[in-house]
Amino acid sequence: QVQLVESGGGLVQPGGSLRLSCAASGSISSIVVMGWYRQAPGKQRELVADITRGGSTNYADSVKGRFTISRDNAKNTVYLQMNSLLPEDTAVYYCKVVVPFITYWGQGTQVTVSS
Repeated sequence: QVQLVESGGGLVQPGGSLRLSCAASGSISSIVVMGWYRQAPGKQRELVADITRGGSTNYADSVKGRFTISRDNAKNTVYLQMNSLLPEDTAVYYCKVVVPFITYWGQGTQVTVSS
């Protein structure tokens, strides 16, 4: 099994920044993809960004130019740097880790963007 520990959520004003972290531990062979999803009340969970072991990235159109995903393969950790935050970014952010044949989810960290 793999455990994911998320941190970095909180309350921030519009235009502010936060950095989310997700550290994976446990029975890890090789991580194929790490990423971030978010879910706001009344909405479906959606992809924010993901990154492959080789560093290829994918972003939702709504966050391009504002968010940056990165990973430290040696530490099995993925980060999401969120800049120019908007109220629409308010959601629970979930870390996702894909190892061969299995997908794991973190428990989520709340991000609230409000004045």
